[in-house]
Amino acid sequence: MEHTINLAGLIEDSIVDGPGMRTAIFAQGCPRRCKGCHNPESWEFGTGTDVPVAELYATVKSNPLARGVTFSGGEPFSQAEAFAALAAALKADGYEIASYTGYTFEELLASGTPAQKHLLSLLDILVDGEFVLEQRNLDLRFRGSENQRILNVPESLAAQKAVWCTAERWIGTPAP
Repeated sequence: MEHTINLAGLIEDSIVDGPGMRTAIFAQGCPRRCKGCHNPESWEFGTGTDVPVAELYATVKSNPLARGVTFSGGEPFSQAEAFAALAAALKADGYEIASYTGYTFEELLASGTPAQKHLLSLLDILVDGEFVLEQRNLDLRFRGSENQRILNVPESLAAQKAVWCTAERWIGTPAP
């Protein structure tokens, strides 16, 4: 775990970045720069705080209530190798690993780097697609715009196509 992640921030007790009590880790740097992004401070690369993966792992492990970890940003797939190292260690300890990305599952599968594909393979959940301001919907659970999808990554990889997550804790009951 000798990798370092350039962080925009970290929330140890998040209840908005996925179901249950989670640790949310925000990457610094994003090539997408979506109009209306809720976190534009995370766009510039290299301006965050460099934190060793081992330290992030210890931070997550120190919270006995969090059983899930969410990578957000910025763009976690821009630091895929380091996030994959963290994901592998946490997954080995039984954590559910989720990530937000501006890429689509199809983009990562077709033209992702080896490190991006490795990170993808370690995820349980992927919330994919750019935030589109014109499709913003505040009634959506764990996503900001209607084009974004909550995907079951193991099933998607097995099918080699995007498979929506059906777990109630992620999708909830649709708004009336």
